[in-house]
Amino acid sequence: MKPLIGLTGRRKNGSQLVGQPDSLRHLEGDWYYADYARGVLAAGGLPVHLPLDADPALFVDRLDGILISGGADVWPERYGATPLPSADPAEHERDDFELSLLDAAASRSLPTLGICRGLQVMNVHAGGTLHQHVPEHARYDVSPTGPIHTISIAEDSALAGLYGTTHQVNSLHHQTVDRVGEGFTITASHEDGTIEGFEHHTLPMLAVQWHPEMLDTRDTDPVFGWIVQQAAARIG
Repeated sequence: MKPLIGLTGRRKNGSQLVGQPDSLRHLEGDWYYADYARGVLAAGGLPVHLPLDADPALFVDRLDGILISGGADVWPERYGATPLPSADPAEHERDDFELSLLDAAASRSLPTLGICRGLQVMNVHAGGTLHQHVPEHARYDVSPTGPIHTISIAEDSALAGLYGTTHQVNSLHHQTVDRVGEGFTITASHEDGTIEGFEHHTLPMLAVQWHPEMLDTRDTDPVFGWIVQQAAARIG
C-alpha cells in the first residue's frame, strides 16, 4: 500500500484568484502549488488534501505522514511578537489548524516534513521564535527552479544522508528562525547564519527552509523520499 501523506495548504477567497467570474468571487478555495503533491507521488506516496474545516486530530489516525507546505507568515503574536508592517495578512484559521495538527502528530510520533512556512510553524509550535523580515532571502526576481546559494549540512544528520554536507538551494522566504524550538537541532545553515534545516531529537520530524518542490530536481528530490519512507515504515 502507498503511504498516505497529508498535505496542508492555504484558503483563499475567489476574489483573490485571477479570472474568477464575479458570481464566484465570494466563494472560498483551498490551494497549494501542485508540485508538493507531485513530489510525494514521485517518491511513491499518495498525497491527501487536509481541509481546514475538520478537527486535525481526526486526520492523524488515518494518515501515515504529514507535509506542511509553504505560504503566508505565521502570525507573530503566536510567538509573542508584535507584527511588523512587513507582515503578511493574518491567516489565523491556517495557524490554528497546523498548530493543532502538530499537537496530534507529535503525540503519535507521526512522520512530519515541513517546507518553508512548514519549518517556521514547526518551530513556533515547539516554542521557538522567528525573525520577521529578512528581505534579502526573498529572491522572487529569479526562477525558483534553480539554486541561489549553497548551504552547509551537519555530518551524521538525516539531511546529510539525503544531500551530503553541502547542497544548493533556492530562496523564497522573507522570515527565518530566530530561537530554535525545544527538541530540534539545527542541521543545515547558510553562511550568513540563517537556519536552513532542522531535525527533531526523538520524533520523525524534519524541516527545510528552501522549496525542494520547485527546483529542477523536484521529481527526484530526496526529502520527499524521506517522508514517504518514514511513513511506509509505519505501515510495515
